Amino acid sequence: MRPALRRLEPDDWETWRDTRLAALSESPRAFASSLAEEEGYAESDWRDKLDPAHGLRVVAADGAGLVGAWVPPDRDGAAKLYSMWVHPLWRGRGVGDLLVEEVLAWGGDHGHPRVDLWVAEGNVAAARLYRRHGFRMTDERRPHPGHAGVFVRLMTRKLGG
Repeated sequence: MRPALRRLEPDDWETWRDTRLAALSESPRAFASSLAEEEGYAESDWRDKLDPAHGLRVVAADGAGLVGAWVPPDRDGAAKLYSMWVHPLWRGRGVGDLLVEEVLAWGGDHGHPRVDLWVAEGNVAAARLYRRHGFRMTDERRPHPGHAGVFVRLMTRKLGG
């Protein structure tokens, strides 16, 4: 059985914090941020991250996973999927699919022309998940913002007609 998803708002800050810290603890090289950095956030920092004006934040029930999306000013209106994580006990059970589908629905509902994401080179499972949902790998590549020696590649998926 797949867990239910929930779009979060500022009053859900503890849920986002707890799931995010679990993600940073379990998969520290997957994110630009660090566990030590985010453990230092105040309640107001967590609440600010969940302001709907800053995008979408979604968790799967039972701590099964999380994902975020926002619209960077430098991507021509494209939404950016980020902070994707599925708890190890839930991997291979469709949670990642649900989270990606939620971001795609949000992007379409808000009229974004596409959804972009960055995936670490060598993260075959993540790239396979995103390809299943119509993302394609581009030639755009850059150093991982949080980990020296790791590179990320841009994947993108058009939305709408």
